[in-house]
Amino acid sequence: MRFQYILEQAISNLRRNVLVVFAAVVAVLVMLALVFGTIVVRWSIDKDIGRWDDNVRVIAFLSDDLSIEEIDGMQAEIQTWGEVDEVTYFTKSQALDEFRDIFSDQPSLIDIVEEDPSILPASFRIKPAEAADYSAIRDRLVVVDGVSQVSSADEAIDALVARAGHMRAFALWIMVILGAAAVVLIANTIRIAIFARRDEIGIMKLVGAGNWFVRIPFLLEGVIEGVIGAVLAIALVWSVGGSIAALLSTATDGGSISPPTDFMLRQALLLLGFGAGTGLLGSAFGMWGFLRD
Repeated sequence: MRFQYILEQAISNLRRNVLVVFAAVVAVLVMLALVFGTIVVRWSIDKDIGRWDDNVRVIAFLSDDLSIEEIDGMQAEIQTWGEVDEVTYFTKSQALDEFRDIFSDQPSLIDIVEEDPSILPASFRIKPAEAADYSAIRDRLVVVDGVSQVSSADEAIDALVARAGHMRAFALWIMVILGAAAVVLIANTIRIAIFARRDEIGIMKLVGAGNWFVRIPFLLEGVIEGVIGAVLAIALVWSVGGSIAALLSTATDGGSISPPTDFMLRQALLLLGFGAGTGLLGSAFGMWGFLRD
């Protein structure tokens, strides 16, 4: 069976059932646009969570009797830990400046501290590689000589990590459900097309046409419908991807957040393959029971 003949049969099938094909393409367009839109939403969630992650710190307050050499050595050692992304040394004077900023509305309290600034200890501000790593860093810091106290916003970070996990899982399940719905819709559409042409298919079988002779054009028809729907979905979501990201962002300047071109291109290629696979799978399911060997 030549490919040219199969392609002609598939195109002929598409022309004969314009309304059915249109319905299938629209169904794929809607489903894949929702899938692609969910991918962009998940990217936005990851970016927002990453912005929150950047603000997570573990603070290690240092003993006053440490020398500069000892502090440098501790900083270098902590920086080598796998859970640590960055270690910043915060001097007593920086701690005093920070205190003034935080309690700027309480001048009497600032006056008390300025009388003896030494009560504010120097510290390390440690940024975890992942927000969830904060507890491992804290556990390691409490046994380090020269660290007098360790502080972190435990409950807030745990809530952040839990929320991030739930939101990522929710987005993944939405993508799976919408992908399955696209397969079912295409299968149903192909099944309707086969049913509408059941007499023609019966005649073809009577004159000796094999099942695969009939099947392959339908399979190719499903692939074409899936690819067309995917291309339209990509064009639609690509044009509004930046608006979706800005809408979901909690950043003050949400308009500056937009999915990068290389990310969108990679996801578009995956969606194109998914559209073709969905069309092929939907066609296979649609023919199930009609054309048995």
